[in-house]
Amino acid sequence: MAVPPKILTNSDLEKMVDTSDEWIQVRTGIRERHILNDNEVISTYAFLAAKEALDKANLQGEDLNLIICATLTPDYLMPSLAILLQKELSAVNAGAFDLSATCSGFIYALVIADQFIRSHPDWKILVVGAEALSRKTNWEDRTTCVLFGDGAGAVIVTGSKEEERGIIDFILGADGSNWPLLTLKGGGSAYFPFDERLPKDEYYIKMQGREVFKIAVRMMEKLASEILERNNLKPQDLALLIPHQANMRIIEYLREKLELPPERVFINIQRYGNTSAASIPIALYEAEREGRIKKGDIVLLVAFGGGFTFASVLLRW
Repeated sequence: MAVPPKILTNSDLEKMVDTSDEWIQVRTGIRERHILNDNEVISTYAFLAAKEALDKANLQGEDLNLIICATLTPDYLMPSLAILLQKELSAVNAGAFDLSATCSGFIYALVIADQFIRSHPDWKILVVGAEALSRKTNWEDRTTCVLFGDGAGAVIVTGSKEEERGIIDFILGADGSNWPLLTLKGGGSAYFPFDERLPKDEYYIKMQGREVFKIAVRMMEKLASEILERNNLKPQDLALLIPHQANMRIIEYLREKLELPPERVFINIQRYGNTSAASIPIALYEAEREGRIKKGDIVLLVAFGGGFTFASVLLRW
């Protein structure tokens, strides 16, 4: 994983908008978030995370067969973030593409990598979740500017001779009927650049928070319960649940519904805020580093994001 060194605290936000540290923590659980400096780009941190993942796997860029980047906020629309990584990593043998599935993007990308591995077990695939949501945040909107942070996480996916290890099952889904509740219209092809019909605030993330919260808690519980049930598992069989870090209240609601003790749920939203597609790989990295997961453990990843998209992966570490 890699995050920008610049930290924006709740106290900093108190000086920018009408809010307070207490208000933010009670409603979101967030204390601080890492954000890019003006002269930085997210590809820098995607590269750092990818390079560390390669080093831990004892691989070089040229060993990679494919690079998949889950991101809503690449440096450019063209070239893709994956292409920039392909160049910087000297991954001369790898195909590369970006995937846009908002906060569910990393799980979507992980599942795609798994499908490639099933037909090419010897492949080495780099999966990255990287976001620069601070660049799409309206710092005058107190309902959204407290939520988001920047960062990147990366994993290497390859085949294993130990058949019991790896992805056990997954769920991918979407619900386009409620897309107006969480949007980022500016920058797409529906409007010309600098189109006067599009208000300035449409170039930033807009969210109807209460409605999104209701959908998120319902869908996160459904995803977790369904994937466990169809694999004849109970929540107590999980060594760790790693949910998308969007809101502490959503995570706590899910934990209570599954009747899991706090030590079985990984939470780091207080330090990073919502980093969208980077959220789960950052949490996965920290969970492994802290010894919260070990070989043979059953781990559940679950996410919900704008669009709406949703996804879960059940895996044996």
